[in-house]
Amino acid sequence: MNDPLIECAGLRRVFASEVETLEILKGVDLSVAAGESVAVTGASGSGKSTLLSILGGLDAPSEGTVRVGPWRLDRSPESRLSEYRASFVGFVFQFHYLLKDFTALENVMLPAFMRGVPRRDATEKARSALDALGLGARLDHFPAQLSGGERQRAAIARALVNDPPLVLADEPTGNLDPASARQVEELLYGACAGRGVTLVLVTHDGGIAARADRRFVLADGELLPA
Repeated sequence: MNDPLIECAGLRRVFASEVETLEILKGVDLSVAAGESVAVTGASGSGKSTLLSILGGLDAPSEGTVRVGPWRLDRSPESRLSEYRASFVGFVFQFHYLLKDFTALENVMLPAFMRGVPRRDATEKARSALDALGLGARLDHFPAQLSGGERQRAAIARALVNDPPLVLADEPTGNLDPASARQVEELLYGACAGRGVTLVLVTHDGGIAARADRRFVLADGELLPA
């Protein structure tokens, strides 16, 4: 087993309003090895996306510690979290979030370009990532010209273009028909395994969850082995 890339201890996330206080995560502990794939399932509202947001540096725990590689997320200022999100983690969401006026190639190269990679090199990295996911013939197509599965494959390529050690996927097959979902499943796991990338995904899809090295269920704010 590789050394842990992710180590979370005692994670609590509480949302308070004038009306009520909701404890979404109740002391969650999680350790994920480098190169491992982990799937988290659970009912809607169970806290799956909250957990993923904390791992992605998009949200902060109310209590507990979050270490991802060299990063201590629960104590980092926003400037450090921005650097973490740009350099260490790739995101794949349920909706592809491709820019409609950019081609597939332009959408995928954008994260590299924004990190300061020269345009020519960013373009080549994007082309290579799209080729690897079977979109080499669709580089100049706009999102509206791509199928749902192709748009999600482009989103995976975008997540991988900066060679992040960690990919976080939130319902990556949630908007797809069964055939496209299975294709995206194969490509997501294959691309991450081929690059030695750690993958953490949350999903309602039992098929894609079954492919993970380890599976968990979030229920009543607690993370349990599936």
